[in-house]
Amino acid sequence: MGEKKRKEAATNAWKKVLFVIAAVLFVVVMIVSSTGTQWITGLAPIKAGDQVVLGYTLYDAMGTPFITTSQPLFKQTLEKGQAIMYTKSLSLTANRTASQALIPIDIYVPTNGGSWEQFGLNNQEIDALSNSVVGMRTGETKKVPFTYAESMSNLYSAEDLATVNLNMSSLSVGDSLTMGISDNPNASVSNSTANIYLRFGDVTRKTDSGVVVDFGYPYAEITVESFTNS
Repeated sequence: MGEKKRKEAATNAWKKVLFVIAAVLFVVVMIVSSTGTQWITGLAPIKAGDQVVLGYTLYDAMGTPFITTSQPLFKQTLEKGQAIMYTKSLSLTANRTASQALIPIDIYVPTNGGSWEQFGLNNQEIDALSNSVVGMRTGETKKVPFTYAESMSNLYSAEDLATVNLNMSSLSVGDSLTMGISDNPNASVSNSTANIYLRFGDVTRKTDSGVVVDFGYPYAEITVESFTNS
């Protein structure tokens, strides 16, 4: 083969390589175009105002999970003979203050054949979750501590407990109680309606005048399942 033909063959070979590279780049551009900007959302962190879907688990003072969106954790905890409730993912707006004192969430209580009930998340708990997601990304997990402006403990007299069929003499420090919490404590006075939500508390003190039940929780673990830019 002459020098001229060798140069032509080499040139043609490079043209084929460049054509293949161009074709691959075209395919990549087409794929990116078809996915739009969704892939960018997965890389960008959550900012204030974004709509966020969270998986989460609430823990009690002993570090035991008692409400979770994780089906594996729900099953594992039940297999250990421990009490736990299942719930659905939580939707909230990042860095937005809750407008209600109690926010109802549906929980599945597996005892007595199983039933769906409503649990009341405190607005300070919602605010902690809402503030904590800022800067997180999809799939990221975080431990969120809860702090309360006021004590979450209530004193219940023997008479109070009797109205819900509880005998004070049978209660001890460390016992867990399920109580109904009203979103409108003054309903009877103002002749208005009120919603009652479940809340789980621990007996922290027992005196002659009654028992003190703490309805606060130390922390939650959250996972960002998805979010939408505002």
